[in-house]
Amino acid sequence: MNRRMIALGLAAAIALPVAASAAETPVQPRIVVTGEGEAAIAPDMALLSLSVMREAKTAREALDANNAAMAEVIEAIKLFGIADRDLQTAGLQIMPRYNYTNKPDGTQEAELIAYQVTNTLSVRVRDLVKTGEILDKAVALGVNQGGNIVFANDDPSATITEARKDAVAEATAKAKTLAEAAGVTLGRVLEISDQSFGAQPMPIEAKAFDRALAAVPIQAGENSYRVQVNMTFELK
Repeated sequence: MNRRMIALGLAAAIALPVAASAAETPVQPRIVVTGEGEAAIAPDMALLSLSVMREAKTAREALDANNAAMAEVIEAIKLFGIADRDLQTAGLQIMPRYNYTNKPDGTQEAELIAYQVTNTLSVRVRDLVKTGEILDKAVALGVNQGGNIVFANDDPSATITEARKDAVAEATAKAKTLAEAAGVTLGRVLEISDQSFGAQPMPIEAKAFDRALAAVPIQAGENSYRVQVNMTFELK
């Protein structure tokens, strides 16, 4: 390779970064805003979490006692018209219970006292009127630990869509206001994302387990679905 060819090669290599730099696109001015929308609807089903805990000297005895109690609860719940597809075992836990005694040397001595078996059942109640009766019956038959009760909707999509539209409208109005205040023009939407928030579970009150003969008052109220939208607009 002669000196002329080497010189040409060096010139091309040096020119490349200059060409790439000139091709860079300037950053488009933009504005990012957040909008929120909320819509409510009456629930059409209740989700119950019911637990049976039994204790005995051995794990086998505790499990047998728990199985018998839970079988009664499930059988009784089905009499309210609850289908098999709406009953699901949510958890089974077997735990030893110890009695700890403090010793003179500062250590503790553990004595195995019993075994506790807890079986948790999830129940979907599609007829809300029956919710209180089902709780009463379940407590009378052995449910002795609290869980959660959630009033839900089988298909909340229409309500969420309404909340989403309100969120977009709020974000757009906010962006227009900010753009006008800054003396610029709002352009097209560059990015948009959303996040939905549904109803929160409510704990079943402990006192409900002490009044199996009384009707548990149930107020379903309304479920609020909230949507948060993040939108990015270009500015002109």
